Amino acid sequence: MLSAGGEDRRSSQGRLVALRIMVMVCFGVLAIAFWVLQVIANTKYQELANANHLRTIALRAPRGIFFDRNNKVLVENRYAYSIAIIRERSTNIPDALKTLAGITGADETRLAETMKAHSKDPLFQPISVIDHATDVQVAAVMARRLELPEVIVQEVPVRAYPTGGVGAHLVGYVNEISANELKLSEYAGLTPRTMIGKTGLEKVYNAKLMGRDGKKDVFVDSHAREVGEPINTEAPTDGHRLQLTIDADVQRALEDAFKVDGLTGAAVLLNPRNGEVLAMTSQPEFDLNDFADGIDPLAWSRLSADPEKPLINRSMQDRYPPGSTFKVLIALAALSEKVITPETTFTCNGSKVFYGQLFHCDKREGHGPMQLREAIEKSCNVYFYEVGDRLGVDTIYSYAEKLGLVGKTGIDLPGEVESIVPSMAWKQKRYNEKWYPSETMSITIGQGYVTQTPLSLAVMMATVANGGSVVTPHVVKAIDEGNGWVSVATPAPRGFFPFKPDVLGPVTDGLWMVVNRLGGTASRARVEGHDVVGKTGTAQVISDAGKARARAAGTTQNLSDNSWFVFYAPKDNPQVAGVVFVQHGGHGGVTSAPIARHALDTFFAKQEGRALPVLGAPPAKATPAPARTGTPPAAGTTTPSTSRGGGAGTQVIRR
Repeated sequence: MLSAGGEDRRSSQGRLVALRIMVMVCFGVLAIAFWVLQVIANTKYQELANANHLRTIALRAPRGIFFDRNNKVLVENRYAYSIAIIRERSTNIPDALKTLAGITGADETRLAETMKAHSKDPLFQPISVIDHATDVQVAAVMARRLELPEVIVQEVPVRAYPTGGVGAHLVGYVNEISANELKLSEYAGLTPRTMIGKTGLEKVYNAKLMGRDGKKDVFVDSHAREVGEPINTEAPTDGHRLQLTIDADVQRALEDAFKVDGLTGAAVLLNPRNGEVLAMTSQPEFDLNDFADGIDPLAWSRLSADPEKPLINRSMQDRYPPGSTFKVLIALAALSEKVITPETTFTCNGSKVFYGQLFHCDKREGHGPMQLREAIEKSCNVYFYEVGDRLGVDTIYSYAEKLGLVGKTGIDLPGEVESIVPSMAWKQKRYNEKWYPSETMSITIGQGYVTQTPLSLAVMMATVANGGSVVTPHVVKAIDEGNGWVSVATPAPRGFFPFKPDVLGPVTDGLWMVVNRLGGTASRARVEGHDVVGKTGTAQVISDAGKARARAAGTTQNLSDNSWFVFYAPKDNPQVAGVVFVQHGGHGGVTSAPIARHALDTFFAKQEGRALPVLGAPPAKATPAPARTGTPPAAGTTTPSTSRGGGAGTQVIRR
C-alpha cells in the first residue's frame, strides 16, 4: 500500500510526461508549419512579401489638337519614350548615371546637369533625363532593369506636326513649367515638370489644351517593378480641340515665298469682313519639333543667341517705320478733311524746302505736276509732303486712331506691342520737347517717329477694304470641349469710321493703279482676274541726313531699306487684305509684292477649285491696263478729268 507521498510523486511524473508529449507535439506542429511555409508555400508568401509597395503613376493627358479652318490637322500628339530616374529608389545616383550613359550612349555630363536642375523636385518624382529615347536605348535599359532599379521607361504624349510645323509663331511651343510660373495663380495645382504652353496659342489657350491627367495605382516589388494588374485606373482626359481661322495651304504658300529666297520679315492675311487671320508668318521661324516634349538646353541656347532672332514674332512683337504705305492714311485723311480734292495738283521737281529744310522725293529728277491718284501710283514724296503740311501732325494722329494704327490690335495672341503714331502731346510726354512742323514731313511718308507692327498695317488695309470698320484680328474659330464644335464669338470691331464714297473711291483708284498700271510700283503683285489693289513702301533703316550713313559705313549690321506691300483684293468685293514686310528687302515692289502675289494666287485658286500655284512657275499672263492718267473706269462711271493745267475741276497749288 503506497503512502500519500508516493502517490504525489507518481502524479507529478505523469503530468511531466504529458507536458513533454504536448511540447513535442507543439514542436512537431511548428516544424510542420515552418516546413509548409518555407517549402510548400514559399513561392506564394515570397510574392506577398515582395508585393507590399503601392505606387500611384501619373498618366499624362494629351494636349488638344489644332485644326485649320478646313479641318486639316495642324498639331496633334504622338507617343514617345522617355527614360527617367526616380531618386528614392537609388543608393548611388552618380553610379546609376554612369551606367545609364554607358548603355545608351548619352552624355553623362548632360544627364548629371538635368538631375541637378531638378534637385528640388520630390524624390518620388520621375526626372526625365533622355527625351525621345530611341528603340535601341529603350531596349538597353529594359535589359538592365535589375541593375538599374531607379531607371524607368515612360511612354508620354508629345506634340507632332503633320503639316511640317507651319505657323510656328502663331501656334507657339510647349516646355516644362518653370519655378516662377508654378507660383502664378493661373498654374495653381500644377506640379514640376508639367508641360505648358509658353508662346502663341499654346500659351493663350493652355488651360483648355492641357486636359486632365489620369493615374493608375499599382503594386511594385522591392525592385520597383510593377506586380500584377493595376488595382485602380483613371484614364486621362484629352485637352480641348481648337479650330483656327488659318488656311493651311495659304499659310504654307506665304512661308514658302519667304523661304525660297531666304528672306527675313513677316506677313499677315486677314478676312476684311470679320478680322479672321487667314495666314500669318514671321521669318525666320523656329522648328516646332525642337519643342515637342521640352527643348534641349543646347538647342535653346542656339535659338536664343541667333542674331536673326527666330523666336521673335515680327508680325506683332516688333515695330518698323511703315514707309510709303502710310500714304494710304494721309490720302484718306486729306480728302476727309477737304484740304485737297482728288484733282488737286502739286508739282514735284525732285525736292522741296519746308521750314528751312530740303526734303527729297525718291525720283530725284521729279515727277512733274501730279494729282492724287497718280501721286499714289508713283508714290511721290513731294506730293505727300504738301498734303501732310496742310493736315498737321495732330490731324494725322486722329486718323491713325480711326484706322487702327495706334496701340494694339487686340489679337488673341500674347506679346503684341503697341504701334506708334506721334502727336504733339505724345512728343511732349515722351521727350519733354515741343513738336516742330518740319517733323511732320517725315511722318507723312512713314518715317521719323511713326513705327508700326505689320499686323496693324494689315488691319488698316482691312479697314479700307470694308469701308471703315476697324476689325479685331483673331485666330481661333471654334472650340470642341467634348460635345462638338462651338463657334467662338467674333470680337467686336475696335471702331467704325465710315469713309464717304468721294473719299474712298479716289484712294482705291490710286491703289488699283499701283498694281495694275504700267508705271505702278507693285506690278509684280498682279493676280489675273482679281484686281489686286495695294501700296508699296520702302523705309530707311538709317537716315541719309548728315553723316549718319558715313558713320555707319564700317558696321556689319545690315542697313538696307525695309520693304513693304499692303493690299486687298478684289477691288470691288474685297475678300482678303494684308501686308508683307521684308526686312532689308529694298524696294517693296521687288521683294514684298511677289510674296503677296503667291499667297493671293493660292487663296483664289482654292476658291476656284483650280490647282494650287507652284512657287517659281511663270505667273499667269496679265494684260496691263492702258498707260493713261486718272482712274480706271468702272461700270456705270465716267473717267474723271485728267487735266494737269488750271482747267475746270483742277486746283493747281505751287509753293
